[in-house]
Amino acid sequence: MSRAHTTPTAVPEREQWSGQVGFILSAIGSAVGLGNIWRFPGVAYESGGGAFLIPYLVALITAGIPILFLDYAIGHRFRGSAPLALRRLGGKLGESLGWFQVSIAAVIGLYYTAVLAWSSSYFVFSWDLRWGDDPTGFFVGDYLEVAGEPFTLDFVPSVMIPLAIMWIVTLGILAAGVVKGVQRANVIIIPLLVVAFLALVIRALFLPGAVEGVSEFFTPDFAALADPSVWIAAYSQIFFSLSVAFGIMITYASYRKRRSNMTGAGLVVAFGNSSFELLAGIAVFSTLGFFAFQQGVTVGDLEGLTGVGLAFMTFPAIVGQMPGGEWVGALFFGALTLAGLTSLISVLEVVISAVRDKFALTRKQAVFGIGGVIAVLSLVLFGSTSGLTALDTIDNWANNIGIVASAIAMSIIVLWVKRKGGELSRHLSAVSTFKVGPTWLLFTSVLAPALLSWMLIAKIIELLTEGYEGYPTWYLGVAGWGAVAIMVAAALILPQLRWRHDPDKFEVWPTREQLHVKGAKR
Repeated sequence: MSRAHTTPTAVPEREQWSGQVGFILSAIGSAVGLGNIWRFPGVAYESGGGAFLIPYLVALITAGIPILFLDYAIGHRFRGSAPLALRRLGGKLGESLGWFQVSIAAVIGLYYTAVLAWSSSYFVFSWDLRWGDDPTGFFVGDYLEVAGEPFTLDFVPSVMIPLAIMWIVTLGILAAGVVKGVQRANVIIIPLLVVAFLALVIRALFLPGAVEGVSEFFTPDFAALADPSVWIAAYSQIFFSLSVAFGIMITYASYRKRRSNMTGAGLVVAFGNSSFELLAGIAVFSTLGFFAFQQGVTVGDLEGLTGVGLAFMTFPAIVGQMPGGEWVGALFFGALTLAGLTSLISVLEVVISAVRDKFALTRKQAVFGIGGVIAVLSLVLFGSTSGLTALDTIDNWANNIGIVASAIAMSIIVLWVKRKGGELSRHLSAVSTFKVGPTWLLFTSVLAPALLSWMLIAKIIELLTEGYEGYPTWYLGVAGWGAVAIMVAAALILPQLRWRHDPDKFEVWPTREQLHVKGAKR
């Protein structure tokens, strides 16, 4: 057989966003998700209230935006999904990191869809306040039918049906392509989300006790700034909410055209995401202030101020007591569903893009083949009476171990081992209005990985010594550490498989010579 028949061809030309607006809305859609609505308000309140905004802004400027720019630079310069772009940057070592990021996205996609199924169900339940006088009992008992055992295969039809519907909707959007599917969905959903949330905020601010609730949210406790855990919480929130370091922004940046303002768009995305978080904080604490007023207590006396408890236990209890609660509940759960859907699309696009690049599949083959497998696993794991336990455990390990480890590894491999910092800095400056240089390199190569390493070590020690939520040790080993083991296995095994196209044949934007000219002019 001739060499011409055995040598892989170049990877086909990538799909592209139609323009700047489509990319920005899609990137904002990825960043704005469940964590903005149910995580940020509680974290801010517990970490110094208004004073928390100081470490939050410091974290945004010193870690969030720099690592976002790093993702953009890698994706746009090396024109590929996470494994392909990182391979072109750093060989098989880079590709291993890319597949680690893809496996994180696949794991997150498994359980993220379950939350969308819950929120879409609660959107319907809101119209007749179906949870009644006991929202917690309804959610845990009537709806999820949570079992006493950490793992069962007793399936719950009320969860399975909306879960299947959410998978059909998501895979349908992904199958339509980058512009006709992903971009079109975000162009429609993001404006709807903003309108719905603004309506929710306006309604919440006119409730009795709302002003006291917002005051509780913004009242600064400057003594909290001396607590290292508050700064860790700020970096954690920024890091997780911007969708960085697990392939999303590398993939999205790879769909941008040659002449694209990368850093300018990045600033819009970063500050747009943070603005939505502040808006969510106002909405949530206005309603919590009303609830505290009704109960004759302070906001600090309430329980369930973050996460699943806030969304599906505390908030239903609040809307059940307010005039027009049906509309407020529908707005909240509708917004939660829309925000989660745009994030889920971006998470799964990481997997679809990587598989297409590696195995030369069409978009529909990758979406309905690989996406279909993930959907079936999601139905089995999270459509049962043990779905809540599985979601809580896997989410904790994927975010606090997987994503943080990925970010540290990316900084070390890209900036220290392969020494690509200067090239990526020049690339961003050559194609963007906002220039980056030594300060950006300092943040991405030293400050961010040092802080993230501290976070990772502290979290590992905590999980090993204290466990998690009282779950059995064997279960944490299987569901928690087992999820991380799967990520590591993917990083080791998938780079050994043969590429169906030549991964090293691609057009660099701009060329090395152009980069050096640009750098000299600066």
